Amino acid sequence: QLQLVESGGGLVQPGGSLRLTCAASDFIREYYRIGWFRQAPGKEREGVSCISPIDGTADYADSVNGRFTISRDNKNNTVFLQMNNLRPEDTGVYYCTARKVGSVSGKWLLKNSYGMDYWGKGTQVTVSS
Repeated sequence: QLQLVESGGGLVQPGGSLRLTCAASDFIREYYRIGWFRQAPGKEREGVSCISPIDGTADYADSVNGRFTISRDNKNNTVFLQMNNLRPEDTGVYYCTARKVGSVSGKWLLKNSYGMDYWGKGTQVTVSS
């Protein structure tokens, strides 16, 4: 059973940056996609970004494209989310998630959270002045 542990959340001012880390208990190269979802209070969970551990193919939600960058370290089974130029609407709990096998696109996964197989417990990100 894959376990995912997020870290790096916190309070940041608008325009600031944070780097989230997801540590996996298994070899991430054996998974089709590792990604990040977020959920704000009173809102549905939404996909932020995901990456292929094999070739580094990355997908992003339109709302974060150009501001967030996802990357992976296969040697240490870790995935990162670098978040720049943060906005108050980026506030929420950020979850690391993984899908074991392929057959759907990364973009599809970002719009359909039920397609992911494993979830971490989340880390809080608050963007406020």
